[in-house]
Amino acid sequence: MSFYIGREASKLWKRICAETITEINLLLENWKYLLAGLVCQYIHGLAARGVHYLHRPGPTLQDIGFMILPELGQDKAYISETLFTFIFVSFVLWTFHPFILKSRKIYTVLIWCRVLAFLVASQLLRIVTFYSTQLPGPNYHCREGSKLATLPRPDSVLEVLLINFPRGVLYGCGDLIFSSHMIFTLVFVRTYQKYGIRRSIKQVAWLLAIVQSLLIVASRKHYTVDVVVAWYTVNLVVFFVDKKLAELPDRSIVAATLLPLSTKDKDGRTKEENHKLLNGNSGDPADRRQRTQVNGKIMEDVNTIHHPDSAMNGA
Repeated sequence: MSFYIGREASKLWKRICAETITEINLLLENWKYLLAGLVCQYIHGLAARGVHYLHRPGPTLQDIGFMILPELGQDKAYISETLFTFIFVSFVLWTFHPFILKSRKIYTVLIWCRVLAFLVASQLLRIVTFYSTQLPGPNYHCREGSKLATLPRPDSVLEVLLINFPRGVLYGCGDLIFSSHMIFTLVFVRTYQKYGIRRSIKQVAWLLAIVQSLLIVASRKHYTVDVVVAWYTVNLVVFFVDKKLAELPDRSIVAATLLPLSTKDKDGRTKEENHKLLNGNSGDPADRRQRTQVNGKIMEDVNTIHHPDSAMNGA
C-alpha cells in the first residue's frame, strides 16, 4: 500500500512540475494581457466607488421581482454572498485542475486571458450604464436614513483611489442597471459550458446561476432589471468577444495525436496497405500514377498514343 502511494505521489509531483514549466512559458508570453485585465478590475472598482459619491437615496422603485419574491431581510443577506463565493472559488479551482488531474483540456494562463477579456468588456458596458443614470439603490444601506447611502466629500485623492476595499465594495450604492455578481457568475458558467467536460456540472452551474439571480432580487441588492440586463448582455458579450479571439488549443486532441499506435491499429494499417498494393495502388497518394491496361499489360504512360499504321509497319 505504501509503495502504491509513493508511486502515485511521485507521478503527481512530476505532473505538477511539468505543468508548472508549461504554464510559466505561457505566462511569459501572455503576462501583458493578464496584467491589463487585472488593472481593468481595479478601474471597475474605482468607478463603482466614484458613483457612490453621486448616489442620492430615495424611495425604492416599483419592481415586479420585489412583488413576487419574498424579502429575505437584512440578516439573511449573506446567503447570496455565500453562493457567489462558492461559485467563484469553484471556478478558480477548476482553472488550476491541469496541475493535478490527468484529464485536462485547458491551459490555466490562456483560460484566464479569455475570462478577463469577457469580464472587461462586460464591466466597461456596466460603467457606462450606471454613470449614465443614477437610480436610488434598493439595498438596505442605500435607503433614506442610512449613513452609508451617500459618501461624504473625500479628504484626499488617495481616499478615492484606495476604494476602501473590501468594505467599499460590499457597501456600494449607485452602481445599478447591471449586476456585478451576475457578470462574474455568467462568465464563469459560460466558460465552463464550453471548456468543461462534466455534463452534470454544467447543468448544476446553470441552475446555480438561476438561483443566484433570484437571491440577488430577494435580498434587495439589485432591481430585477439589473439581473435581466446582465443575463442577455453578458451572454451577447461573451458570444461576440469569443468569436474575435483565437480558439484555445484542445489539449485532449493534442495528447491523442501524440499517443503511439496500438497493436490493433498497426495491424489494421498493415492490412490496408497490403490491400492497396494488391490492387496496384501505392500507399503514398503522391506516388500514384495513372495506369491503363492493354491486352493484360499495364502501360505506365497513358499519354503515349500508338497510331495503328505505325503498329502495322512495326509488324
